[in-house]
Amino acid sequence: MKKQFLILFSLLLFVACADHPSNPKVVAEAPVIYPDYVDVTVPVGIAPLNFGVKGDIECMYVVVKGKKGGEITSNGQYADFDIDDWHALLELNKGGDLIVTVSVKKDGVWIQYRDFAIHVSPYSLDEWGLTYRRIAPGYEMYSSMGLYQRNLSNFDEFEIIENTRVPGMCINCHTANKTNPDQFVFHVRGQHGATMFQRGDKREWLQAKNELLGGSMVYPYWHPSGKYCAFSTNQTRQGFHVVAKERIEVFDLSSDIFVYDLEKHDVLTDSLISTPDWSENTPVFSPDGKTLYFMTCLQQEYPINFKEEKYNLCKISFDPETGRYGDHVDTVFNAVKMGKSLTWPRPSYDGKYLLFTLIDYGYFSMWHKESDQWLLNLSTGEARPLDEINSPDADSYHNWNINSHWIVFTSRRENGLYTQLFLAAIDDNGRFSKPFLLPQQNPQEYYSETLYSFNTPDFTKTRVDFDARAAAREILSDERVQTKVR
Repeated sequence: MKKQFLILFSLLLFVACADHPSNPKVVAEAPVIYPDYVDVTVPVGIAPLNFGVKGDIECMYVVVKGKKGGEITSNGQYADFDIDDWHALLELNKGGDLIVTVSVKKDGVWIQYRDFAIHVSPYSLDEWGLTYRRIAPGYEMYSSMGLYQRNLSNFDEFEIIENTRVPGMCINCHTANKTNPDQFVFHVRGQHGATMFQRGDKREWLQAKNELLGGSMVYPYWHPSGKYCAFSTNQTRQGFHVVAKERIEVFDLSSDIFVYDLEKHDVLTDSLISTPDWSENTPVFSPDGKTLYFMTCLQQEYPINFKEEKYNLCKISFDPETGRYGDHVDTVFNAVKMGKSLTWPRPSYDGKYLLFTLIDYGYFSMWHKESDQWLLNLSTGEARPLDEINSPDADSYHNWNINSHWIVFTSRRENGLYTQLFLAAIDDNGRFSKPFLLPQQNPQEYYSETLYSFNTPDFTKTRVDFDARAAAREILSDERVQTKVR
C-alpha cells in the first residue's frame, strides 16, 4: 500500500508540473537562479547548464531560443535540458546568444521573469574534459580522496585513482603534458610514497624521496618535449590559526626546484635555483621550453614569521638540448614590493600570458580569503587583477586549456567552505567572461549534498587511460626507480 501511495504521489507531482504557463503574470525582475548562469559565456559542446529557481515553487517552465535559430524547452522542478538538443542548439548559435525565458508556478499562478542571455563563445574548447583532485574536509588524516576526470560534454565522472585502493595514502600533484594524458604524472605521499610517470602504455614509479634533494618530488610541470619534468622539493608543515576567519596555514621549512630527465633518470640541479637562504617553489616551463618560471622568497623562521613569507616570480633560461640552465635569474614580477605574495604561476600555451594568484603572505592560497587571480602580459610586462572573475572569497588554483581561450579555477565563492570548479573564457584582448560553475545534472542537489572540495584542476584532451587496480598493486609493491642528482 505504501509503495502504491508513493507511485501515485509521483504521478500526481509529474502531472502537476507538466502544464505550460497560460497568460502568465510578467514581472520586470530577473529570476534568481542557481547556479548563476545569467550572462555567462560557454563553449560549444559543454554539458547542459541545468539550473533551478531559488525559493518554493510548484513548477518551472523554461524556453531557450537561439538568436541564430533553434529552440529547446524544459518543464519540471528545475531546468533539465536534453543533452543532444542542448548541443545542437549551441552548435547552431556558435558566436551568438541564447535567450532564456523562465516561468514558475507559485500558489497556482504562473509568473514569467525577465529574459536573460547565455552567450555561446566563438572559441572552441578543444578538450574532452577535466581532471581534478576531490577531497573530503580534514587536516591530519587523508580520509577519502582521489584523482578524478569529468567529461565536459555530459555529466559523467570517472575515477583515475582513489586512495581507497591504497589506504592511508595521499594522492596529489597530478598533471598532463599540455593537457595530453598520454604523458601523465602524479605523486603519492605516505608509507608507500612514490612519483608516478605514465607515458603511453609505460608506467614507472620513482623513489619518492632523495636525500640529496632534501624531500619529495612535488608540484610537477612537463617540458613540452616530454623529455623533462620540473619539480620542487618541499619540507612542508602546517599550522592552525586561533581566529575565526582563518583556519590553516601551510609553509615550507625549505624548498628548492629542479628538472628531472625522464630518459636518464637524472635530477638536474643548479646553485642558482637551489639556494640555502631562499625558498624556490612551483616551477613551470614556457611553451617553447626555453624558460623556467618559478617563485621564490627569502627563507623565514617558521612558524614565528610566517606572515613574512612572501614570494616573487622569477625565471631562468633552460637549454632542452643539453639540460643546462642559464647563468642568471631574473625577477619577472615583484609582489614583495607590493607587500604581497605570488603563487601558482601558469603560462598560457600560446605564450601570451601568465596567470598567477596574489595573496597577503605564503603560497597555499586556497585557505586565503583575500586570494585573487592576476594576469601578466608576457610581452609588455604589465599585470592586472582579474576583477571580472575574482570574488570576495578565495580564488586560487587555475589552468589553461590547450588553445589558451579557456581557464578552469577553484573558488569558495558559493559557500565559503568548499572549493568548487569554475570556467571562464578569455578573448583576443585579454578580457575574461563571467565565470560559470561546472554544470551538474541536478546542480542544487549535487552541490548542497557534496562534502568534497575540488582542487588542482586541469583540462584533459582525452580521457585518461589509467589502470587503477594495477597501479595500486604497484604502489604497494615498493618497486621504485632510483634517481641520481647530476
